[in-house]
Amino acid sequence: MLLPPEDHSRIIEMAWEDRTPFEAIEHCYRLTESDVIRIMQRSLKPSSFKLWRKRVAGRRTKHLQLRSAEVRRGFAPGQYKHR
Repeated sequence: MLLPPEDHSRIIEMAWEDRTPFEAIEHCYRLTESDVIRIMQRSLKPSSFKLWRKRVAGRRTKHLQLRSAEVRRGFAPGQYKHR
């Protein structure tokens, strides 16, 4: 799948964000979790990919079904503050 550079960059950014679930990426870009994993594997250095996989494996906030019902946002409160 060939993505425009800005979409490709945004998908990688969303994948790294702890509070952005894979379902949000699927909703925005119609990419499944396995599609995102493939994009990350092709886009990152092997060591960075291993670090990312270790980070997101089983992380509750990356999967809506594992996420607490109390979490209603997709970003940390201070993430998008203007400086």
